Amino acid sequence: MMAGLNYFFWFLAIVAFVFEVIALIDVLQVPEGAFPAADKQTKKLWLILLVVANVVGLGGAVGFLPLLSFLPIAAFIVAAIYLADVKPAVKPYKNKKGGGNSSSGPYGPW
Repeated sequence: MMAGLNYFFWFLAIVAFVFEVIALIDVLQVPEGAFPAADKQTKKLWLILLVVANVVGLGGAVGFLPLLSFLPIAAFIVAAIYLADVKPAVKPYKNKKGGGNSSSGPYGPW
């Protein structure tokens, strides 16, 4: 019974780590000026928080930290706050990649 519970918490730690990686990748794609424009903390602060969260989350996912330790839980909370609050606020300012929309001409939209 305990082995099954340990596998369940290990699976949750891996899922939490995936969310932390997604948050880190997203913060790298947002321009620095988007954070003050959206009235959020600076990109540098979120980058530091999410890098630390990824290191702690990786430690929890590979079993270096105990599964029920508060550090992997705190790391997941940091990523969840970014994904739920900051990401939607800075989304309008995010760099657009690709060839543009269908109404774009060779020198811009028409």
